[in-house]
Amino acid sequence: MKQTNLNKMIKISLLSVMAFILMFLEFPLPIFPSFLQIDLSDLPALLGTFALGPVAGVFIELFKNVLHIVFKGTQTGFVGEFANFLVGSIFVVTAGILYRIKKSRKTAVLGLLTGTVIMSLCASVLNYAVLLPLYAKAFKAPIEAFVGMGAAINSNIRSVKDLVLLSILPFNLLKGIIVSLITFPIYKNVSPMLHNEEILKDNGKSAWNN
Repeated sequence: MKQTNLNKMIKISLLSVMAFILMFLEFPLPIFPSFLQIDLSDLPALLGTFALGPVAGVFIELFKNVLHIVFKGTQTGFVGEFANFLVGSIFVVTAGILYRIKKSRKTAVLGLLTGTVIMSLCASVLNYAVLLPLYAKAFKAPIEAFVGMGAAINSNIRSVKDLVLLSILPFNLLKGIIVSLITFPIYKNVSPMLHNEEILKDNGKSAWNN
């Protein structure tokens, strides 16, 4: 039991470091405001979730943000790291719970798609009610400043609600789809290394092959 737990913690730690590194590889898209940038740091958390369970995915989301704060610091008064952890956790937990019901390709796809939708909807509500006001306080700027950044890209954005519906919601949907499309082929190849030894002995292969 102790050896199994140690093995699991080592895998979570390695995936957390990978996620932390991927946080630096972010890029903007011209169709969204500059404060919305895509990164692939949820990828290791999804891999960990599918192999080790949703709780492992949440720990990976947590540890990557802690590492980010420790080694890079925060430029958003910890709001950005909190948002990243919260939204990422919603994504991986939703996908992981559905996948654990029956481990197969179909439930993996269903989990990733459902996770993308739930994550995007929750991120929209959280940004509207909590995160954008917190960002405004952290940057000591009115929320209208963020609306203005959105309006510079899309003239239909005139309010916080418009910003959420026309920028934040589609951004998170696109990000979830991109991460999911990359996760799906990668997991099949790395799952033998991530699954514990008991599963490998019993099955001889990943449930992803089903």
